[in-house]
Amino acid sequence: MAKPNITLVQGDITEQDVDAVVNAANSSLLGGGGVDGAIHRRGGPDILAECRRLRASRYGGGLPVGHAVATTAGKLPARWVVHTVGPVWEPGEDRSALLASCHRESLRAARELGARTIAFPAVSTGVFRWPVEDAARIAVGAVLEEGEGFTEVRFVLFDQRAYDAFAAALPSGH
Repeated sequence: MAKPNITLVQGDITEQDVDAVVNAANSSLLGGGGVDGAIHRRGGPDILAECRRLRASRYGGGLPVGHAVATTAGKLPARWVVHTVGPVWEPGEDRSALLASCHRESLRAARELGARTIAFPAVSTGVFRWPVEDAARIAVGAVLEEGEGFTEVRFVLFDQRAYDAFAAALPSGH
């Protein structure tokens, strides 16, 4: 299979018309700030209701870091939301495998649903403080390794700094 077409967009992930959007969730799956809060607010109560069911049946202690689970997208233009919990950046600790796992597991969850297009935010770069240049390198690398079967993997970046970091992380020809 061919590698996915990776595209970059500066904008709002809740407005993306793709099969699946990735939520940079907290482990509770019950909403929060940043991307997580925006997805829950715009997507409506169906997302939270499904997250509560998942929490009650499988993730009582919370979704582990690096894992991903899918729900309905509610009122979002996407069909599904894939929730993943990114690692908090800790200076001096190499947690890059966990951040890569967020992307691989999100792709896996979306692929199992039949998604062909997926949009990612810059996972862990907000309140979890991961340096955006490093996060971009890890995210793009994971998508290039595991993105087969997707016609498009879109990174939706909130600001110009994040956009520039992801653009720099893309290999030539993308």
